[in-house]
Amino acid sequence: MKKDIHPVSYPVVFIDITCGARFVTRSTMKSDKVELIDGVEHFVHAISVSAESHPFYTGKSTFVDTEGRIDKFTKRFGDSALRRAGKPKLEKLGS
Repeated sequence: MKKDIHPVSYPVVFIDITCGARFVTRSTMKSDKVELIDGVEHFVHAISVSAESHPFYTGKSTFVDTEGRIDKFTKRFGDSALRRAGKPKLEKLGS
């Protein structure tokens, strides 16, 4: 490996400002704020979204279906498909 070509990495803590989650890692970023964690000074960086607060990763995202399933089917295949299908015939069990 060549010497003096790699950036210097520092201990860093990223703090999610929406939920307060903390991620301790290493990064090339520095900041004015420093926090002591396990006897080591870490640079503190605030982030607005992380895996702890993003709706995709937390599963709290909501999908609102504004159009019903039958309306979608009708729009896609037309009324004729519904008329041709008719009502399903039920068979009696045990007869």
